[in-house]
Amino acid sequence: MASADWSERGLCRSVDPDELFVEGAAQNRAKALCSGCVVRTECLAYALDQRIEHGVWGGMTERERRALLRRRPTVTSWSNLLQTARLEHQRGRGLPMARSAAS
Repeated sequence: MASADWSERGLCRSVDPDELFVEGAAQNRAKALCSGCVVRTECLAYALDQRIEHGVWGGMTERERRALLRRRPTVTSWSNLLQTARLEHQRGRGLPMARSAAS
């Protein structure tokens, strides 16, 4: 991702930011907001690449992101990995290819 233009399209723009930086069961509400968001993948990749330690990003809590980072320590760019996975998934389902954030 060349920039964070994706953040302007996030569903979370419609809620109080404090609702995304919660603990316990309230995290499930924040994650539910992410489930229908069109920029969920970009958001998650950003949080993983930037090693953001707090809040729900891309449908994952900080604990879930830390666990993922521990499981995949060799990933150097989550943005590239997740974008490639998205394109492969779309190709496999015969869906039109999404335009990259850089174009």
